Amino acid sequence: MSDYVIIGNSIAAIGTIEGIRKVDTTGTITVIGNENHFVYGRPLISYMLMGKTTLEKMNYRDLSFYDDNKVETILGVEVTAIDKDKKQVALSNGSTVSYKKLMLATGSRPFLPPMKGIELVEKKTSFMTIDDALKLDSMINSESNVLVVGAGLIGLKCVEGILSKVKSITVIDLANRVLPSILDEKGSDLVKASLEKKGVKFILGESIAEFTSAATATTTQGKELSFDTLVTAVGVRPNTQLFQAIGGQVNRGIVVDTLGKTSIEDIYAGGDCAECFDISCDTQRIVAILPNAYFQGRAAGISMAGGEEPFDQAMPMNSIGFFDLHIITAGSYIGDKDIVLDDENNYKVLFTKDNKLVGFIMIGDVQRAGIYTSLIRNKTPLDSIDYTLVREHPQLMAFTLKDRQEKLGRSH
Repeated sequence: MSDYVIIGNSIAAIGTIEGIRKVDTTGTITVIGNENHFVYGRPLISYMLMGKTTLEKMNYRDLSFYDDNKVETILGVEVTAIDKDKKQVALSNGSTVSYKKLMLATGSRPFLPPMKGIELVEKKTSFMTIDDALKLDSMINSESNVLVVGAGLIGLKCVEGILSKVKSITVIDLANRVLPSILDEKGSDLVKASLEKKGVKFILGESIAEFTSAATATTTQGKELSFDTLVTAVGVRPNTQLFQAIGGQVNRGIVVDTLGKTSIEDIYAGGDCAECFDISCDTQRIVAILPNAYFQGRAAGISMAGGEEPFDQAMPMNSIGFFDLHIITAGSYIGDKDIVLDDENNYKVLFTKDNKLVGFIMIGDVQRAGIYTSLIRNKTPLDSIDYTLVREHPQLMAFTLKDRQEKLGRSH
């Protein structure tokens, strides 16, 4: 029996391990993961394809991390079931592992909607893991014509990763704009125009009606597309199946409190498979970003080991780049919309509600975006600062002396 079993060798798992070890330095920890890789940062797989990083540099912690923290790893196997009464998990290799406390850090999986004839396509992959990226790299060459289904973050990061390696890329999406989950219409237009200048073709407001052969497809509006490699990046779904199967409370994700506790005793959850309270809009929902996964995991680990350090500061944040175009977004796009900057290369819009900043989009010039993030996280009343100055030029001088001292870590 292991004192602590963690399903998923993910960023949330790392947070869980470090949380446990903050309280309990001797209890046994077992991590079970379905990939045969050391824990890594998934957002880096596009940079690996571009040659900007390597497999080794993608590691989220030093290779000695598991040994240093006395962690046993069981990698390359699936957990097929949880027995909450016997307190054990069944593995795809036929073995079982017993636990005292169980953590679900199972992340998410690619969502693939029904697409007629997709079984005809020989060269296809999703784009979520190192193995996906390596598979894609093995399938393409300088003469490849790639079709990417999905114009969200995963699809466009894939585009960035392989654009210099292939002949052409066409992106198709049922939505009428790119990155619809994190950008408004004007922001989407700017990103789309930037990628089109690089040679990327977009077909928006349509989807694939049918794959008619291994290398041809027709759209819902009758266009015929020729390609030789297919990447599906339509979206993701949280991996909640194991928990649902034992009667655990699940909405879109696993329901947890700020300590990572689920509806079943001694079972915890965190990361992309779990919901949390989004402080930017006061709503319980999935916030699928790396920092949230880590801190949810850490709070759960501390709680599993008998401590208490809640994580109650979750909110959506994205800091991404597509070639030379930088994007930072945070919070929720509700309330009043204030477009501060809008030109060919830059875009900034702030969202305010009830005398507070609740969200922002910055494209191009993203300097000092952390000022806005801090305003959202601290729910700073805008009439307590020089918001007119902050709106145009985010800087500490717009804050009161007391606030500036706190933000700089100084006191008198």
